[in-house]
Amino acid sequence: MTSDSPTSHRAVFGTWPTPLEPMPRLARAIGLGAGDLWVKRDDLTGLGGGGNKVRKLEWTCGAALADGATALVTTGAPQSNHARLTAAAGARLGLDVVLVLAGAPGSSTSGNLALDGLFGATVVWAGDVDDAALDSTAEHVAEQLRQRGVVPALIPFGGSSVLGARGYAECGRELLAQAPDLATVVVAVGSGGTMAGLLDPLGSARVLGVHCGAVTDPVRTVSELASGLTGTHCAPETLSLRLDQVGDGYSTLTEAAMAALTLTARTEGIVLDPIYTGRAMAGLIAAIEEGDVVAGQRTIFLHSGGMPGLFGHAATLAKLEEALTFSSP
Repeated sequence: MTSDSPTSHRAVFGTWPTPLEPMPRLARAIGLGAGDLWVKRDDLTGLGGGGNKVRKLEWTCGAALADGATALVTTGAPQSNHARLTAAAGARLGLDVVLVLAGAPGSSTSGNLALDGLFGATVVWAGDVDDAALDSTAEHVAEQLRQRGVVPALIPFGGSSVLGARGYAECGRELLAQAPDLATVVVAVGSGGTMAGLLDPLGSARVLGVHCGAVTDPVRTVSELASGLTGTHCAPETLSLRLDQVGDGYSTLTEAAMAALTLTARTEGIVLDPIYTGRAMAGLIAAIEEGDVVAGQRTIFLHSGGMPGLFGHAATLAKLEEALTFSSP
């Protein structure tokens, strides 16, 4: 059983619409006019610490409930925001949740993983595996549950499916109502569903994605999801997708992301995370430096959440602690 079948069922988890707020001090710091830069606060979606996965889970969990599911099974990295929010969604719905995570016990602590436990999820460690093997382990776990009389729903990696992308088509329509003059929406690209959904109402010319290293071929991934959502081919070459912010790999902290999240915090009091939104902000700064995003037009940064992951990322915490300033009383 999967959550990808067409359905009109939806579970309501979030508080909509999320706010759209100005960021004038950050705008001036990165070369835009004070009124040019705004942030769409999808970190304030309400469920389980918030984040962009809530919009997708409303649709995928709605389908699971319609199919009679009694448990949710999904996959991710140890600090997966999607896994954390699936656990929270399961708690809200009264469903058991099994998280099949790459890695081994002790490979990650705190952050999202601690919240997974707080929400009552069971974690199955899949070891050092690629995406295909991770999916295979999840299928095996689901089959074991079926043999015990459980009805599992497999929620896709990152919540990203054609069905889940509906949540971000709705977000795009929210943005058009809040800011009809928007020129560019900047979004982190993990499993691809957020960018794919935004493309439906906004078009490829107004969506700038920043690849974060979660999938091997983000252009193809986004293109296929967007095509499935609209029923019209989304040509990969039409996408605006920066590939320059991954650094040494998905889980690593880049200097650009660290600088971006520090600057955002110190100018606007807004917390980004090192894997997704920190990279997305670094990508926006690079786009301004290269002239792809310009002053005088409304640019919206989609804050997709992820703050709990910051507290599970040892390299980032070490950098933040090094930056502390102390004085005598």
